[in-house]
Amino acid sequence: MEPTDEVFMELVRQLRSAAQLRHSWTARVFQAQRELHPAAAWLLAELARRGESRMSVLAKERMVDLSVISRQVAQLSDAGLVERRPAPDDGRASLVRVSERGHAELDGWRSGQLDLLRQALGGWAAEDLADVTARLREINHDLREFMGVQNEDCAAHRPRPGPGTPPDTRAQQVQGQETQRQEAQTSENGTRHELSLGK
Repeated sequence: MEPTDEVFMELVRQLRSAAQLRHSWTARVFQAQRELHPAAAWLLAELARRGESRMSVLAKERMVDLSVISRQVAQLSDAGLVERRPAPDDGRASLVRVSERGHAELDGWRSGQLDLLRQALGGWAAEDLADVTARLREINHDLREFMGVQNEDCAAHRPRPGPGTPPDTRAQQVQGQETQRQEAQTSENGTRHELSLGK
């Protein structure tokens, strides 16, 4: 059964509401770093996850102009939370990584986020939270893929399991679909090779 227009509009409303909540959440968790813009704090967290990165890659990942990332990195650098160095293959480009102080700050912020979530969602069952998280990941993956934005993880395109599909079955579905995709690609490449030899 195809989703109706109302289902899609309700999804838009919920995504918008989540984006609005993020500002309040960020302000509460990062309130100790008043000189640091919340967006810069989120960039620091992303850098810790990705490892040393070019600023141009970070800008593309976050779907913002390079000048925005440059300002945020400057804030983080002034606070001693990141380190910059020229890229070995291009001295005009900069590589950015989280400093030791930055990692220490992130540990404190991470604890704050976990405390907030435990207080707000402590009444949820673990399996319900896991299911919601998995479905949000799938939605994010498909939206980013459609818009041509690099996905934050390297997982294969996820199938759309039914409401009762357990996490382990979902993982098997993903693995099976990726195997099929690779086999199809191999077959297609072989066919192209045969066609080229026949010319």
